[in-house]
Amino acid sequence: WYQRRVHGIQNKEMDKLSGLIYGGASLALLAIGGLYGIKKCVFSVDGGHRAIKFSRLTGLKSKVYREGWHLMLPYFEWPIIFDARSRPHALRSETGNKDLQLVDINVRVLYRPDTEKLVDIYRFVGKDYDDRVLPSIINEVVKTTVAQYNAAQLLNQREQVSFSIRKALEDRAKDFFIVIDDVSITDLHFSSDFHTAVEEKQAAQQDAERAKFLVEQAIQDKKSMIIKAQGEAQSAELIGKSMSASYIELKRIEAARRVADTLSHSNNRAILDSSTLLLNLVGPLNDKLSALGPEATPAKKVQPNFLH
Repeated sequence: WYQRRVHGIQNKEMDKLSGLIYGGASLALLAIGGLYGIKKCVFSVDGGHRAIKFSRLTGLKSKVYREGWHLMLPYFEWPIIFDARSRPHALRSETGNKDLQLVDINVRVLYRPDTEKLVDIYRFVGKDYDDRVLPSIINEVVKTTVAQYNAAQLLNQREQVSFSIRKALEDRAKDFFIVIDDVSITDLHFSSDFHTAVEEKQAAQQDAERAKFLVEQAIQDKKSMIIKAQGEAQSAELIGKSMSASYIELKRIEAARRVADTLSHSNNRAILDSSTLLLNLVGPLNDKLSALGPEATPAKKVQPNFLH
């Protein structure tokens, strides 16, 4: 009897333990099922994102969901989440400018989707709208804008070129419900032929300036020579007018004296005609006496002297 009683108690305790285990497992399964159901019935939208819902019954819904938790029907609905923050897109384009010179330009564009038009973006373009639309419209706008400027304007008016690209790109992106926040030119290069042409042009300008300077210098030299010649002519004319026969005779005597003084200090001996070295001082006197007549002429005519 005692053994049967103990065995019965053990069976009851085992039944209770089995019930507890079964109940715990059931609760665990219910909790897991509840969490799974909640996960399937709820979706979250992170900061800086927006979401729309697609329904198997009605298609895309027009409501745009902001950050936070939102309800949905499992299996029948699921969220489509978009990144609404500004993102960069870089593009390199090789195009020609107004002077038909080849320009290699790199453009960086900050863009984001129009959060009020996410349904239209997904319906007409798709979630990967940036890869489908931006490369083509950016390349088109850059080529059109750069073609309106020459090389000097592209270098000196870089900010104006960026602004023109941005305005044209904003108008073009509106058709695809894309908002353009900023456009900047990160790099701008010209071909090697252009750099060679610029260097040759600078060298030609320098040569032209040098030639212009030489021409102006020659003109000034010509004017200076003309003025100098006119001054010398006027000086000679004034000297000729003021110069008398007595003054000329005095200058000739002074010249003869300097020549005689030089020869007298020389160590060499020379016999020269005095008239050759302006030393014939008596010759002019004889000529004057001859002009006065025979009565004024001395008995013995003075002969020219020779210098020893």
